[in-house]
Parts: sequence; structure tokens; C-alpha cells
Amino acid sequence: MLVLAALFASLAGAASAGSLKDIEAAKTLRIGTEGTYAPFTFHDASGALTGFDVEIGREVAKRLGVQPEFVEGKWDGLIAGLAADRYDAVINQVGITPERQARFDFSDPYIVSKAVLIVKDGDEAIKSFADLKGKRAAQSLTSNYGKLAEASGATLVGTEGFDQSIQLVLTGRADATINDNLSFLDFKKQKPDAPVKIAATQDEAAASGIIVQKNNPELVAAINKALADMKADGTYDKISQTYFGADVSR
Repeated sequence: MLVLAALFASLAGAASAGSLKDIEAAKTLRIGTEGTYAPFTFHDASGALTGFDVEIGREVAKRLGVQPEFVEGKWDGLIAGLAADRYDAVINQVGITPERQARFDFSDPYIVSKAVLIVKDGDEAIKSFADLKGKRAAQSLTSNYGKLAEASGATLVGTEGFDQSIQLVLTGRADATINDNLSFLDFKKQKPDAPVKIAATQDEAAASGIIVQKNNPELVAAINKALADMKADGTYDKISQTYFGADVSR
């Protein structure tokens, strides 16, 4: 009986890991992020972590009454790290999908984007997603964009993020990459002469949310309130305009 009681107590503790009470007790919101995915999460010239998602994370933590603690890692391990309780939330353009919703909880959407197919200037062989069949696509292997490229018939060339994917296209080691339109617009703003272009744009917009461990209704409600308050008082729009020059919430 004592062994069973200890086991149940252990399971109960594991189930509550990353809860709102845990976060409030620790006075810290541990946030998983890449740090290599401009303009969402990256290091500026001084080496400081910044970006749209980073600013959203800092503001959410502030409104929860705790300090943000960013834990950086590669995209392919971020969600696994959440499951292993390395952080309380992942704020890194995580698309809201039924598969992920079955295993984790999501906040309300806080940003939407469209997938774009990016190729090198002068490439007339790839004009649609269907044209990826038999081509090499530079992608983060477990991302939604990687799955879209694979579904379109491409062979995936694994990368650690947007910048590396673009470089593989520029150097000819990949024929294309699928990514979101906001990242591409930011890249062209920073490097207007880079010889890459958008060959096609997906019709449907994709929504991203803040992802937390399953069965965390109180934490999700608190995060949703923080996001709603940010939009109501103009904080969200200020952050959005800083990085994109537009409202990216819809």
C-alpha cells in the first residue's frame, strides 16, 4: 500500500509539473525558444535575446507576476523538452494542430501567418508547391513546413532554422524551402539584395499559440487573459508594429 501511495503521489506530482501554481511558487516562467529564428526569436548585434516571440513571452510573464527565464534549444527538441518539463511553455511559432492538441494545451492564437515557397531568383522550374516533387527542400524536420514539403513530394534536407534553410537555397544545396511569409519579409527587409523570391503562397493562414503541458486549464486561462489584455491596451500592437509594421494577430 505504501508503495502504491508513493507511486500515485509521484504521478500526481508529474501531472502538475508546469502548472500555474508551480510557476507562481517559483516566481519564474520558463520559456522554451530557439534563439535562431528572426524576427521571432534571435540574438541581436549585442548578443541579447530578442524578437517578437521573446517580447510576447516577457510581457506574458510580467502579467502573470513572475520573471521570464528563456531556455534555448533546437526546434526539433523544443516540444520534447516541454514534455520532459524543461520549461513551462514554448513560445516559438508553434502551429496549433490537432496532433499537438492531443498531447498538449494551447493558448488562444497570438499570431497568424501563411506558408510561402521560397526559391532562388531565376528558378522557373518551381512555381507551385506541387513542383516540389522530386526536389530538395531545406527544412526543420519536425516543423509543419517540413511536413508540407514532404507531402508535396520533396526530399528533406534537415536544417536548424530559417537562416540556414535560406543559405542552402542560395548555395544550391537545396532547391527550395517552405517557411512563413513573415520571416521572409523580415529577411528581405534586412537583406533586400538577397537573390531569393517567393514562388507560391499557401491560401490558408496558420495560427500559432503558446504551448504548455496537458491538463493545465488555469495556466491556459491566465495566459489567454494576458494576451487579451495586451491587445486591449495596445501593447500587442506596439510589439507587432516593431517587428512587422503590421498587426499580425489576424
